[in-house]
Amino acid sequence: MAGIVVVFDFDKTIIDRDSDNWVVDELGFTDLFNQLLPTMPWNTLMDTMMKEMHAQGTTIDDIVEVLKRSPIHPRIVPAIKSAHALGCELRIVSDANMFFIETILEHLGVKECFSELNSNPSFVDEEGRLRIFPYHDFTKTSHGCNLCPPNMCKGVIIERIQACLEGKKKIIYLGDGSGDYCPSLRLGESDYVMPRKNFPVWELICRNPMLIKADIHEWSDGEDLERVLLDIINMVSVEHNSAQLFSVDCKLQTISTSNHALPPVLPVPQ
Repeated sequence: MAGIVVVFDFDKTIIDRDSDNWVVDELGFTDLFNQLLPTMPWNTLMDTMMKEMHAQGTTIDDIVEVLKRSPIHPRIVPAIKSAHALGCELRIVSDANMFFIETILEHLGVKECFSELNSNPSFVDEEGRLRIFPYHDFTKTSHGCNLCPPNMCKGVIIERIQACLEGKKKIIYLGDGSGDYCPSLRLGESDYVMPRKNFPVWELICRNPMLIKADIHEWSDGEDLERVLLDIINMVSVEHNSAQLFSVDCKLQTISTSNHALPPVLPVPQ
């Protein structure tokens, strides 16, 4: 469906864990992480954890192998492939990081389904250490949103996407965390939001659903996500096709009327 953009969060939406915590826990650095957590922002903490892991002999290959084992519901990949096959444009907006996301998507065989990935930048330096940086450099300026963490306002990203679409496409937004609330508020009446049930964004929306202009469709697991997402896509497709048929029918009626031969004018008896 060429008129739909599907925007996914990543952690606890595409995969079933927080990718940062998954890597830290699986590689045995949970205690150090918990010690440092109160002392610095999350992005700085993750960059510091990569430094500590590297210093203690953890390699990029070790991290990659852990990422490949990330828990994921078996219906998530089919859902992504189906939405892509139906002609939807797929994007990711996530507060994880680019290296983790790209590694997992490549492993799942769905990276090419996505036209855009928005996340915290990361790269492997010349020493083989993974560096992680904030999407928005909060040390220089603030993004101005008090609903979002200082390193990323997903609402700002959604507004950029909306500006590019110029109202010509509908957005379906899927997420689970509190950071997904701000972009949900920015969706329009023709859009759809899919909050994960009993997760922070769902709880925030439930407090006052009237603040959300988009249609709200909750989901609970991967099977639910696939069903709800494809139902929305099919519904939008039917509405789009019906509108096109109505437009064509109107045009045909106009052509028929304009080509209809009028009866000859009869002379008026004198």
